[in-house]
Amino acid sequence: MLAKTLITENFVPLRTSDTGAAALGMMDEYRVSHMPIVNDQELLGLISDTDIYNMNSFDDPVGNHPLSITGAYVDENDHVYEVIKAFSQNKLTLLPVVSEKNQYMGVITLLTLTRYFASITAVNNPGGIIVLEVNERDYSLSEIARIVESNDAKVLSLYVTSIPDSTRVAITLKMNSIDIGPVIQTFVRFNYLVSASFTDKDIYKEGLQDRFDSLMNYLNI
Repeated sequence: MLAKTLITENFVPLRTSDTGAAALGMMDEYRVSHMPIVNDQELLGLISDTDIYNMNSFDDPVGNHPLSITGAYVDENDHVYEVIKAFSQNKLTLLPVVSEKNQYMGVITLLTLTRYFASITAVNNPGGIIVLEVNERDYSLSEIARIVESNDAKVLSLYVTSIPDSTRVAITLKMNSIDIGPVIQTFVRFNYLVSASFTDKDIYKEGLQDRFDSLMNYLNI
């Protein structure tokens, strides 16, 4: 997935002549805390609500405001991992995308990125979840997939998280089967530590799905 495919439609950037008050109104409308300032397809940078409040002059054009964020953007052909990295490093609510000619193309909002993350992690698909803990050097994706598939199940998504202050990692598996008891037993037989599992369909729906739905409502779908 490339950055250009995640651009949010119908998002209007700020012009240097727009006032701070207008910028705050647009931030409220889009449910973001940052806005790009664009001049003739040139991305000048991002202005945050904090920048505007610190100036304490809401009738002045944003072009008169110093910008605290000037280098936060991604190229249209950057991978989604670069998008996630830029969001995390800069603590943004949106991220501009520029073309190969360095022209402004649009923005990726946190809502769009969250929707995409939900799709690649199969959060809306029914199935069981298993969390394993292993030493980093013992992690084998092929063996984990083989154990799951030996029990007539499939891995829908998988992600690995380093455990702080250790050489171990946590591996979270989402599978297409609700009945994951046999899979857990096989992992235990192969000396895997199963640190958590979620198998009940109702608990899954009321837990993970409801939390995702709450996040979507908060972001004002």
